[in-house]
Amino acid sequence: MAEGTIVFDRVWKKFRRGERHKSLRDLLPALVSRTVRRGPALGDEEFWALRNVSFEVRPGEALGIIGANGAGKSTALKLLSKIFRTTAGRYMVKGRVGSLIEVAAGFHPDLTGRENVYLQGAILGMKRTEIARAFDQIVEFAGAGDFVDTPVKRYSSGMNARLGFSIAAHLNPDVLLIDEILAVGDMAFQERCFDRLQLFRQSGAAIAFVSHNLKAISSLCDRVLVLSRGEVHAYGPTDEAIAAYAELLRRDGGTTTGIGESRVEVLDGTGRATQRIAAGSRMTVRAVVAPPRGDAALVCAMRIRRLDSGEAVFFTTSSSVGCPPVAVEPPMAVEVVWDLEANLARGHYAIELIFRNRNAAYGREALMRLNPAALFEINETQTEQGVVYLNPRCRATALDGAVEAVS
Repeated sequence: MAEGTIVFDRVWKKFRRGERHKSLRDLLPALVSRTVRRGPALGDEEFWALRNVSFEVRPGEALGIIGANGAGKSTALKLLSKIFRTTAGRYMVKGRVGSLIEVAAGFHPDLTGRENVYLQGAILGMKRTEIARAFDQIVEFAGAGDFVDTPVKRYSSGMNARLGFSIAAHLNPDVLLIDEILAVGDMAFQERCFDRLQLFRQSGAAIAFVSHNLKAISSLCDRVLVLSRGEVHAYGPTDEAIAAYAELLRRDGGTTTGIGESRVEVLDGTGRATQRIAAGSRMTVRAVVAPPRGDAALVCAMRIRRLDSGEAVFFTTSSSVGCPPVAVEPPMAVEVVWDLEANLARGHYAIELIFRNRNAAYGREALMRLNPAALFEINETQTEQGVVYLNPRCRATALDGAVEAVS
């Protein structure tokens, strides 16, 4: 396999919102304005999808591209795939490109799986003999053997995704562009995909991977580009970039219900405010809130989620651990302090706090919901995978004799 390279150099891309001209008098000035406009400037009804974005993916590297919906992630990949053209700036892709921008993109619905394998291979520039050599492996990897001669319009979205990935992965591209495609496959298929992508990296392929699944990004990528409203918010090593993205979510993407005021902080075992906690150590979550209205008996629920997967790793309530409701009347505030042991594997975590009014019917009225209320990172280095930290120890001893003799 040749070594693939991706270069994105100060790229700008704009789009025009839908517009209608009711008369020739309106149309002619618009055409003239569009013709004489030069450089990266916006006209009427135009907006920037990307603004001055630069990155590079060298041979054997995987770059994750993350951000909220509308941040410009898919636009960047579509430029690299030559679906769009840049407004300003330049990009370069060296080597044969395997592109998975959408599930079953490029598939002809009336052709069979077999016919689409050959069609996609031809689009990628492969010779028929090359496709034929890889055909059995493609079908086996996708698990489509029983349906390979069925029109793909009868495939499920998962089967379409598996076949699309399998085609791109087995036709030996030098550059692989992936846009959220793996979110459709089941867990076993995703494991095979990641194994395959690791093999690509080792063989010198360059990978650009767009996903909302931060766990997948963490597992695969050396570096991460964080986009926000078309601009580069962060670009660097995976852990640092994900931490920057988490802070961006907290600042811009967090949801707060209720109109009360709040302040939440994470403290380490010494009482110092921090966002980095040692695995297995004591930590404190301290919240001071002023509920939006009176006659409340406040109870607090806390949920902790992994940012990379969204998985809830812990949930509890103040009443379940023996903390009674607190009666408040405006302008009173309430302090809630949670003492915890951070028995969590390394990664980034978000804390959600829900304050309920026990005086309401059934005690289910949520006066305030802070999500995320705070963020923190566990930075231990022993855990390879998983959710919890079990403070591992290991010993190994050579024994004389066969297994049966020493059992």
